[in-house]
Amino acid sequence: MARTEVLGPAGRQPGRSETGAALTLASRLPRLVLEARRVAASLAHGIHGRRRAGPGETFWQFRPFVAGESAGRIDWRRSGRDERLYVREREWESPHSVWLWFDRSASMAFRSDLAGAPKGERAFVIGLALADALVDGGERVGLLGLAAPSASRAVAERLAETLCAHERDLDEDLAPPLALARQDEAILIGDFLAPPEEIARRIAAIAARGARGHLLLVVDPVEESFPFEGQAVLHDLEAGLRLRIGDAASWGAVYRARMAAHREALRAAAARHGWTLTLHHTDRPASEPALRLLTLLAGARRGEA
Repeated sequence: MARTEVLGPAGRQPGRSETGAALTLASRLPRLVLEARRVAASLAHGIHGRRRAGPGETFWQFRPFVAGESAGRIDWRRSGRDERLYVREREWESPHSVWLWFDRSASMAFRSDLAGAPKGERAFVIGLALADALVDGGERVGLLGLAAPSASRAVAERLAETLCAHERDLDEDLAPPLALARQDEAILIGDFLAPPEEIARRIAAIAARGARGHLLLVVDPVEESFPFEGQAVLHDLEAGLRLRIGDAASWGAVYRARMAAHREALRAAAARHGWTLTLHHTDRPASEPALRLLTLLAGARRGEA
């Protein structure tokens, strides 16, 4: 029978003090932004965004005049350059914004030997890549509770700088309960290890006015499989507690069942508000969840057209 024992903190707590260096964003900023740019460049162009003709003030393109259209739509200056008639189209503009949130709690610093990066780093890369791709597609992107939406071409750098400026606010592992406008969408990125009922309340608060949203669950492969045997000591990086296990292999079956139930509770909480849940393992490329989320966003936009 598996034997477990909960131990108190031994000396220095293995929480924020042990993971502060790993979570320092400023020192990693140039590399993470560069990696995010590479991921954004690898995504399929045209699968996201809202750039199409419609009401707005920004010039989009000239197109040939079609018989039956009002002559008042003809751009005579452009048409005077050759023997064809052209219509000036403006870009469709929408008040939609996409809001990002990153879990920056201590558990996001975890990285096993099987992973390509710590969970926190991978979250930043995916989120900044999404911001870059979305702005390129005509969207505005902001940080939930931290920064207003922006359509700047330097959005990845701006968001990263904002995160650096608020680097001390690291221990909150729940998104702020800010109700978004009905036309907006939220992308929440983290490991979502808080109690499911607390996460469900935050989702409900953000979606209170009808906003859509997406959860991106970032998981280290060791957290998924729990491949340990014999005696083991597990550390809670946030509470500073330790759990000594006498038979890790037997205990692992219980662990995997509880993780599966936790994930199903998250999926159900998201589904109640029409939100989605995407699972990403950190031994897989960052481009995979980014592309899926862009596809989900594009599908939502097509539904509005």
